[in-house]
Amino acid sequence: MAQCVHSVQEFVQDSFVPMVAVLCSEEAERVTRKNNLSFDELLRPFCRLTSEGHIRDPNNQVQMVKNLRICINSIVPSPSSASASLSPAQRRLLDEVVLFCQPQEGAVTSVITAGDYDFNFSSKFVLQGTEEHTEGLSTTPWFEAYRETFLQSMPASDHEFLNHYLACLLVVSSSEAVPVEQFLKLSQEQHRIQHSGEYTHPKWFIPNTLKYYVLLHDMSEGDEQRADAVYEDMKQRYGPQGCYLLKMNSRTFLAETDEQIPDPWSQYLHKNNLHNQVSIEQSVSAVPTSNNVPYVCWALKLWMNTLVHHNLQLETVSSSGLLLGLPTVNTDLKKPDPDHPCGGTGNHGACLTLNDHDHIRQFIQEFTFRGLLPHIEKNIRQLNDQLVSRKGLSRSLFTATKKWFGGGKVPEKSVSEPKSTCGLLYPPEAPELQIRKMADLCFLVQHYELAYSCYHTAKKDFLSDQAMLYAAGALEMAAVSAFLQTGAPRPYPAHYMDTAIQTYKDVCKNMALAERCTLLSAEILKSQGKYSEAATLLIKMTSEDSDLRSALLLEQAAHCFVNMRNPMLRKFAFHMILAGHRFSKAGQRRHALRCYCQAMQVYKGRGWTLAEDHINFTIGRQSFTLRQPENAVTAFRQILVNDSQQTSTQQGAFLREYLYVFKVSPCEAILPELPLPCIQGSATRVYFGHERRLAEGEKQAATHVSLDQEYDQDLTAMWVHLEEQLVASANRGVIPVTFQPTQYCLNNQTDNLRLPLAVVEEPIIVEVTLRNPLKVSLELSSLSLLWRFTADGGSSSKDEANGEVVTNEESLASGVGIWDICLLYKYECCSVPEKNIYNIHRLRIIFQMTLNDDIITNEIIPVFHLSPEETKMVSKQTGLDMVVTGRQDLKIQGPRLNQTKEDKMLVRHGSDQRLNPIITPPMPLMEVFFLKFPTALLCGEIRKAYIEFCNVSAVALCGLRVASTHPSFFTFGSQVTTPVSPNSAENCSAYKTLAKPPGSQTGSGAAEILVSAEDFSQAPGVIEIPISGGTLQPGGSTQLPLWLRGPDQEGVHEINFLFYYENTEKGGKISHRVLRHTVFICASRSLSVQASACHSSVPQHHPSDQGSSDGALVFVDVENINTSEAGVQEFHIIQVSSSSRHWRLHKFINPSKDKDCKLTSRERAKLCFRAIRCKLHQAKYTFADLNLGNEQIISSSTPCGDFFFRCCQTSESQQVAPSKVSSYGKSQPPVCAENRTSDISSILKKCNELDLNIIVIWKAYVVEDNKQLILEGQLHVALQTVGKEASSLTPRKVEAQEMVLLKFKSEVPPPVVPPSAELSQLIKTSLQYPESYSHAFVQDSLCVVPVTLTLTNCSLAQADVIIDLRHKSTNPDSLEVYSPFTWVGQTQYKLQLKAQEVLCLTLRACFLQAGVYNLNTPRVFAKPVDQGNLCETRQQTSCPALMIITNA
Repeated sequence: MAQCVHSVQEFVQDSFVPMVAVLCSEEAERVTRKNNLSFDELLRPFCRLTSEGHIRDPNNQVQMVKNLRICINSIVPSPSSASASLSPAQRRLLDEVVLFCQPQEGAVTSVITAGDYDFNFSSKFVLQGTEEHTEGLSTTPWFEAYRETFLQSMPASDHEFLNHYLACLLVVSSSEAVPVEQFLKLSQEQHRIQHSGEYTHPKWFIPNTLKYYVLLHDMSEGDEQRADAVYEDMKQRYGPQGCYLLKMNSRTFLAETDEQIPDPWSQYLHKNNLHNQVSIEQSVSAVPTSNNVPYVCWALKLWMNTLVHHNLQLETVSSSGLLLGLPTVNTDLKKPDPDHPCGGTGNHGACLTLNDHDHIRQFIQEFTFRGLLPHIEKNIRQLNDQLVSRKGLSRSLFTATKKWFGGGKVPEKSVSEPKSTCGLLYPPEAPELQIRKMADLCFLVQHYELAYSCYHTAKKDFLSDQAMLYAAGALEMAAVSAFLQTGAPRPYPAHYMDTAIQTYKDVCKNMALAERCTLLSAEILKSQGKYSEAATLLIKMTSEDSDLRSALLLEQAAHCFVNMRNPMLRKFAFHMILAGHRFSKAGQRRHALRCYCQAMQVYKGRGWTLAEDHINFTIGRQSFTLRQPENAVTAFRQILVNDSQQTSTQQGAFLREYLYVFKVSPCEAILPELPLPCIQGSATRVYFGHERRLAEGEKQAATHVSLDQEYDQDLTAMWVHLEEQLVASANRGVIPVTFQPTQYCLNNQTDNLRLPLAVVEEPIIVEVTLRNPLKVSLELSSLSLLWRFTADGGSSSKDEANGEVVTNEESLASGVGIWDICLLYKYECCSVPEKNIYNIHRLRIIFQMTLNDDIITNEIIPVFHLSPEETKMVSKQTGLDMVVTGRQDLKIQGPRLNQTKEDKMLVRHGSDQRLNPIITPPMPLMEVFFLKFPTALLCGEIRKAYIEFCNVSAVALCGLRVASTHPSFFTFGSQVTTPVSPNSAENCSAYKTLAKPPGSQTGSGAAEILVSAEDFSQAPGVIEIPISGGTLQPGGSTQLPLWLRGPDQEGVHEINFLFYYENTEKGGKISHRVLRHTVFICASRSLSVQASACHSSVPQHHPSDQGSSDGALVFVDVENINTSEAGVQEFHIIQVSSSSRHWRLHKFINPSKDKDCKLTSRERAKLCFRAIRCKLHQAKYTFADLNLGNEQIISSSTPCGDFFFRCCQTSESQQVAPSKVSSYGKSQPPVCAENRTSDISSILKKCNELDLNIIVIWKAYVVEDNKQLILEGQLHVALQTVGKEASSLTPRKVEAQEMVLLKFKSEVPPPVVPPSAELSQLIKTSLQYPESYSHAFVQDSLCVVPVTLTLTNCSLAQADVIIDLRHKSTNPDSLEVYSPFTWVGQTQYKLQLKAQEVLCLTLRACFLQAGVYNLNTPRVFAKPVDQGNLCETRQQTSCPALMIITNA
């Protein structure tokens, strides 16, 4: 904002100063020209008086005149008529004033805080065409220069006398032959100019103009005595107060060549001599629109006497990337000729000494104090006397006006509206004009109180006469006089100024006077802190007739908004944009650029995207026009990188501008940076290793890791868990401290804090996400990935000094690639051929970008591998030759830190090393292929496939292992039990089979095989792959059989394999490598097996049961639940096997003697087997096979035994309750009976524990492609407890989420009470009796039948048994069905049975009549020894024991 150096009062005073004319003889002009100065230019630096003057008002009161300045100009008479507006030459001069006052490049900036904004301002500015730099406090020196020049160039008007000449200096040289005659000629010339009527300009204040005679004496040439004599004659003629002898040119070059004399004329010679209209028209050219500015006459140079220059400069926009500096306009100004009449910038006053300066200063003071001020005082008295005599008023108008207006009376607040458009014109002798003339004289000599009274009186007279131009002038000066009065007797009447401005504009159509009034009033209002009123006043003055004036006033209004107590920042920015627009229309492009840059500080980053686009676009256009292509590129770049809301057409126009400017702008960098497309750094993914090979014929390659797979945190945790299992298995169960999970693909969710490891001669794939924020399509071609390698992982600076940095920047910029680097649609693929260890950093992408006008889409259309000729062809097709080549840096910001308090309070980000891999020495690389691998299986189906391992590297590998999420799904088989039987090969069976002996009965007896669990033992979830020699040599491959078993649950199953292998040479940075594989198996229903067991009640007398005192019945229910969607016709149960260390299947109970067990859809079969205890073998499992078909399958061999052990291992790992066997390689030692009796729960569990595993082997016949196929499989059922049913289908436990949320605290576990179901199995009872008995009741009414009660202790502890025969059934149903009877003899027994003891008691039952009787009525109570009575429960079976009594 414009700021006065001293005060607003001094600015207003200097705007209206006494005017003095100068007439010089030719000889006097020659004397002054020795100093490259005219006479008026010679006096100009000394026109401000340093001492105080005095005058007396009409009341004879002394009035002080302080800091008075006079204006001295040469007379340039003009016959043209007066104009109400500025001439074209004056307008061009004002344009030059603003154009030449520019911000300085590189000036020191200062920050001004307003609200939430920090504005950067400069403290220096420069006048172009000079070498002067002025520093101060103001911010808009171009406006101050314009304002001062405008006020000095105001044309003289008849309605006011402030810029009329009061006196005339007549200057004659002492070297004239007759100086007095020259004075007479000059006096007559002045009289002719003023009174002849030939000239309308200049205008004179009063008819009797003061003539002051100056005798100019050249000390270097003339005779000093003669000059003194002439001066004495002048004093006699004109009086001592009307003449002066000025001696000058006292300096001689020979004697004083080294003396340094100051040049006070430089800053003043930039002022234009407005009266020399001809010189203006010939020397001032049009405002330039290019960088070549024509020379402007140096006599019209810009100057400011009361002004110390300052400027506003947007030096840098903090972290915005906008214009970083505004260099000065590159103008080529021609230096003036020193001999030119207008003079040059140097050698002013070359013939003057410091004493001559003092003589000139003394001359001005003598003229003012002894000539000018007395002349003004005399005219004030005369005008006062004339006005008093004419109006018949009191003698002193001063006294009268004081009585009328009361001195301190506040002016009225309203003025009547003008009634005419122009008003009348007064003659020069009119009393109203005499009052105005007196007011102007008082104003010029700083008698503001009397001036205000006169202005106020004249204003009323003018308004009453409807002389609106005169009234507006009186209102203007009355307001200024009221403001300048010392002591502030009355407030500033701003409404006077408003009315004057409105009258000038609307009625008088005089924009120059309205502008002057606005400038004065705005400064006064700003000095009073009324910035809002000042801004309103300035904005009202804008119009279409002058773009320059409107631009300057809008800029000042904007500064008013920002300087308010509560800054209105958005209004500031908006009006700065309006000012920039008007500056641009006026041809002031540099000022327009500055305004837009300042407005950008408010709009940037505040969501005003459309406004930002407009500002940036204008900044780019203006910068390019000013030949600042770098700044233009920066501005256009901002439009493209932001999320623009413009239409596609507008965005296309922006992009064309950017491409054109970018292409023509010089760039020092080899590969300049491009803004499009936008690279989403955080979405960058880096893949280390080869891409997975696709299927080759029947071979199916391992899926491993690819960029097509989305990152899943749970899935990643699963892979890490599998890798930990493999690492622990390879390191004897311990995970090393230095273990780090293998990461093949790095993204924004992986751990990127450590440097990734890559293997030499293996590709590194970088996926870069490119986003086109525009609505127009882009074509990208010749995309390449730029690498920079640092050898041995050293620092970049050190290696650059040693010359060990390898980069492909220059090669790619020239179109020749060092490495095979290409962009594959969304990612970069780079092959690194070096075998040294490198640290790679500074990843960047270079490409060519072309605008496609034909397609408007949100996608990027990539064009790859184009030759230069093809690139040119694309450009021709699009109709634009705008293919630009550049780069974009891949910058990835790490995750935000949130650990410490400082991290939470500040915004800190960690490091992200995904683009800085370390290249390690060669490592083995394995590929895995699957052959005949199915995608669909029946539940429990056994299928044989093959797996092939290939070492495609130059390094041998070893330690091959695999872990899986479903270890029961596959097996490689055991080398001991792998089947190599003719029958299995002949029948295409995966099992080892034996032909059944002819004549043998189905299920007559079970074949037993003892197998050690160590033959099938593996670490949980980890399988060592049996390859020959344990090592796979480089380039070698091996193929192994792989047996698969369908999952027990139907549905689609995701099965994951993780293969592990190591380098044969230990100690590398990479200790191992892994390979992932994921398959999906669709499992269909097959059979459902339900099994249960109960203690056998029949005594064992079979010869083969010797040594076994216990037996059990096993019931197996098999149901065909297949829905025939897989084409299955029927299932055949070909064999049922068992595996246990305690029990085995002994015999198949087949009452119907069926030869085959065949099940069609939804059929069910119930099989019954007798199980007996087997001999105890340490760590040995007994496999018993009961074949139901024509062949026998050895269940203990691969794959039947493998899957059995894997299923058992999986089920045990999922169970929470402890099992008898902790691992299949170890068994728990036997526990003595004495120790077991201490825990009743353990006793009961041991009593009912069965631990019998049932294996049901089946075959299914499937019709596929008109061919019948035979499928085979096996189902497992684990019978753990007698009386508890088990199933091959494990139900999925689904718990409602709502119920989980309701579990706020754990429930208190109830006291352990042995269940009655377990206690009821402690003692097994059986009754032996004849099924029918015949008795002659006629002969004997009582029929007594002996019955044997057999008691068996099923536990391994002693038990107390109580038998009560007095019990009678209370069940009404049994009373109705069965006849009552009674036991006779001893009816109660108390016994003690040892562990597994069998005791037989003979009882007698008495019947009274024939009938059907239920003998199962005895009550049997049992409890372990040393246990309380609460543990007793009744021991009896629920099934009846029926006996038929007939009458003989």
